[in-house]
Amino acid sequence: MRPPVPEPGASLWLAKPELSDEAAAQLLDFLYELITGFENAYFDQLHRYYATAESSAENLPLDQPQNDDNDPF
Repeated sequence: MRPPVPEPGASLWLAKPELSDEAAAQLLDFLYELITGFENAYFDQLHRYYATAESSAENLPLDQPQNDDNDPF
C-alpha cells in the first residue's frame, strides 16, 4: 500500500490530518510549549553546540568554500 500523497503546501513526511480551527490552534500552542520546555531544559547544551558550530565556521579560511550539501546548484 502506498502512502497518501501530500497536499500542496503540506509537509512531505507527514500526511495532513483534518483539524478544526480550534484544534489547529490548540495543537500549535502545545507545540510552542513543548519547544519552549525543551529549550529551557537543554539551554546549556544547545548554547554550547551552536557556539561551537559558529566558532568553527568563523575559523574556516576565506579561500576554502564551506561544504553545503543541501545547495542544489
